[in-house]
Amino acid sequence: MSDKITAVEDAIGLIRDGDRITTSGFVGIGVPEALLKALETRFLDTGTPRGIKLFFAAGQGDGKDRGLNCLGHDGLVAEAIGGHWGLIPKMARLAVEGRMKAYNLPQGVISQQFREIAAGRPGLVTRVGLETFVDPRQDGGRINAVSTDPVVELIELGGREYLFYPAPRIDVALLRGTTADPKGNVTLENEALTLDNLSQAMAVKNSGGLVIVQVERIAAPGTLHPREVQIPGGFVDAVVVAEPGDHVQTFATPFSHAFTGAFRVQTDEMPAGELTLRKIIARRAAFELPVNGVVNLGIGMPEGVAAVAGEERLLDYLTLTTEPGVIGGRPASGLDFGAAVNTDAIIAQNLQFDFYDGGGLDLAILGMAEADSAGSVNVSRFGARLAGSGGFINISQNARALVFTGTFTSGGLETSVEDGALVIRREGAVRKFVRQVEQTTFAGARAAEQGRKVIYVTERCVLALERDGLHLVEVAPGVDIDRDILGQMDFAPILDSPKLMDARIFADPPMGLRSDLLALGIEDRIAMDPDGRTLFINFEKLRVRREQDVARIRARIEQVCRAQGNRVDVIVNYDDAQIDPEIATAYAAMVRDLEDGYYGTVTRFSNSAFMRVKIGDVLRRDVGSHVFETVDEAKAFLARTRDDGAG
Repeated sequence: MSDKITAVEDAIGLIRDGDRITTSGFVGIGVPEALLKALETRFLDTGTPRGIKLFFAAGQGDGKDRGLNCLGHDGLVAEAIGGHWGLIPKMARLAVEGRMKAYNLPQGVISQQFREIAAGRPGLVTRVGLETFVDPRQDGGRINAVSTDPVVELIELGGREYLFYPAPRIDVALLRGTTADPKGNVTLENEALTLDNLSQAMAVKNSGGLVIVQVERIAAPGTLHPREVQIPGGFVDAVVVAEPGDHVQTFATPFSHAFTGAFRVQTDEMPAGELTLRKIIARRAAFELPVNGVVNLGIGMPEGVAAVAGEERLLDYLTLTTEPGVIGGRPASGLDFGAAVNTDAIIAQNLQFDFYDGGGLDLAILGMAEADSAGSVNVSRFGARLAGSGGFINISQNARALVFTGTFTSGGLETSVEDGALVIRREGAVRKFVRQVEQTTFAGARAAEQGRKVIYVTERCVLALERDGLHLVEVAPGVDIDRDILGQMDFAPILDSPKLMDARIFADPPMGLRSDLLALGIEDRIAMDPDGRTLFINFEKLRVRREQDVARIRARIEQVCRAQGNRVDVIVNYDDAQIDPEIATAYAAMVRDLEDGYYGTVTRFSNSAFMRVKIGDVLRRDVGSHVFETVDEAKAFLARTRDDGAG
């Protein structure tokens, strides 16, 4: 039997000059700290290996000395391609100063490239990164002038633009798990995330490289359950047992059963946080949360939205996610970011980005360091300060709706709330709404052309992106528009008679947001076309729970239809709607009565195959159940029916 348990010095001693190395980890989670420290020690003691090349998806560090900061030495690293750089200042300094070749690519792209490498494909073809600094027509992801090699190409397929990211060969993977057996099988039961460990191991193994895994303990041969093995021993060359201090669960929490999913915690009983400037912004952002929707929360300012959702008892009505693979529950913050409690599932990071890139996010709430008159946002580069894009490009480019959050100015901003009004005691020294962002991490003009909903939430106002630029749509109570908003911007937004931000945002008690978001809003969902022939009913993301809900729907439709004095054709949007089984019979009876009394032709559509079947099942006995996949198909059916009737 092969015994792959190895001393850390022996394992690291196998790395050669010039090797390309990939490492696991996300912020302070899943980082192979013992391996990175041993690599640093070997280099400082012997001067080897020299000129290695790093290929990493997420930033792995504490903003000081841990994680990839261990490798921030001249001569050790010759090139680095990474997704996020903000927590690895020692590496970032080498990159910004041109002391190594360095590139910043979208985190999701790098994560997905591990699969491309494993499968022997030439690289990744995607639209992620178009019209941002990653696009070859801008910086091509280059961080400095010495980084001359192209790492992304613009191509055309089927008349559309795409980016092609060539897949590099990887020589060494430094990974991390919980338990290993002598054959090298590795489980991750105590890890907060699974990340890309399996894909990275496969990529390196199929590149003819070396896979080294750090674990906290060794199990007897044959005792690991095969369904718990995340990295099979056939993909592993060496296993190193780490000291406990080099194998903490996150860089903020040595270990929590809640982060493993073994235990659940009572989030609704967590104490409400103080009404800080950050909480004010998080509260306003929370007004955009879609009931029954899937949401991504970014690092930094957006982390507070999870806490607000917990205070407002909304977590049961949302699926919060973070890019390393968390689905459901309440995401953690700070150096715990990426972990979560009460999760529904934890999946591989590359699969999470597949879902994001495909448009699966109903809403993303992200940070905002700079924004300009076109609505473009920069979070990645500010002079000598290199933050990197992380998953921001994947997420912002593909979410159906976006909320960017941040203070209106920075650098010494001081505010308070007095009698429900915002008081700006000292203005920040740095303006964040500038004429043109230094680096385009999010292309505002592209999003505006696509017609996506994009808003910018600050402590003192809310702006919205339209095709003609940024519109000022809300102002905090106590704020003077000329002095506190227009006077602190490098451009003039379009003024649309902005309304006051909700007063509840600036008061200590919970806002009662749960009642607001769960309200049906029937009046806004049911409207007659100006021609008086077509009734549009928008049940998107609506959940019908009670007989009172059915009664309100009936009353509103009858009110609108009676005013017409004739039968109307109806188009109903059931995208992501829910009709509870207990109410299905009453709902079907209501629809039957409305068809008998008011409707002509009825078409329905839903983007969910399950919902199309469910609606057909609910309505099949009593009413016509034409349910289509898209609104265009529903309209086409209605047009054909009208033409047939006219003929």
